[in-house]
Amino acid sequence: MPSKLKERVIEVLDAIRPGLMADGGDVEFVEITKGIVKLRLTGACHGCPMSAYTLKVGIESAIRHSVPEILEVVAI
Repeated sequence: MPSKLKERVIEVLDAIRPGLMADGGDVEFVEITKGIVKLRLTGACHGCPMSAYTLKVGIESAIRHSVPEILEVVAI
């Protein structure tokens, strides 16, 4: 995986992190494999009933907008 791709994904995560933290949550980058970003939701996001929505509509949408090479974002 080119480190530039990882850096671009982390930049997006850093930009959206304040919104997650405002609700008591956070997100941790784990890895990128074959265009799939793996993240770990932490804090209030871990186990929240809305976490799947936050992941797909919020986080994945922001990452794919800024880093079109990414195919999907999944939580592990």
